[in-house]
Amino acid sequence: MAVGRVLEAMPAGMDLLLPGTAEGLADSLGGYRLDLLVVYGFNWKLPASALRVPRAGVINVHSSLLPRYRGPAPVLWAIRNGDPEIGLTVHRMDEQFDTGPILAQRGGIPLEEDVSRHTLWQRVSPVLDEVLTVALDKVERGFPGIPQDEAGTSYAGFVEPEFSVVDWSRTSAQVHNQVRMFGFMGPEHAPVAKVGDQWLKVLRTRLDPADGTRAECADGPIWIVESASTEPPAIRR
Repeated sequence: MAVGRVLEAMPAGMDLLLPGTAEGLADSLGGYRLDLLVVYGFNWKLPASALRVPRAGVINVHSSLLPRYRGPAPVLWAIRNGDPEIGLTVHRMDEQFDTGPILAQRGGIPLEEDVSRHTLWQRVSPVLDEVLTVALDKVERGFPGIPQDEAGTSYAGFVEPEFSVVDWSRTSAQVHNQVRMFGFMGPEHAPVAKVGDQWLKVLRTRLDPADGTRAECADGPIWIVESASTEPPAIRR
């Protein structure tokens, strides 16, 4: 089980909390007399009761240059939109998603053509060390953070289910980035497409001529260079 694997990987002396609700998290943390809570990749909106528990508050690491791509899926939307890079932001948490004052930011983390979780983490990890060090120093000095500029806000919500089917009326770049985004999630998430009379799971594509199957998009061709046969998607009624 996943919990068992987590427990095996945890350092000695570390506790694993599995609260069923956000309010339950506040109750669980209360006995630890925390100085600071650091959050990364946690999709719950923390209530005020949890935010009040640590003496110095709660800070969050978000995988974008806030206020761009607030929400649970910033990396997916960056790939989907064809962004050449992402950034990291450390900010103080409030009761809304990713809206708190900024403590540290850094961009310039490239998104490779065939980006994967593993290759991206290799690039993110040293930047994470850098921005967290800066942010923790500011927290220690009582720095409140810089309010976000609402003018640059965008939201990165969960990907809509219908996006798992390739629509050839989109541009070739849009389809290519759709395949890249699902490829980042893992091959089991590959989108499906109808090519001629056959349905395929589309694993990799190229915008330039390449060995593979040519398909026509709204503005020109794309080449499917890795795929697998699959069943048609279920029809939603």
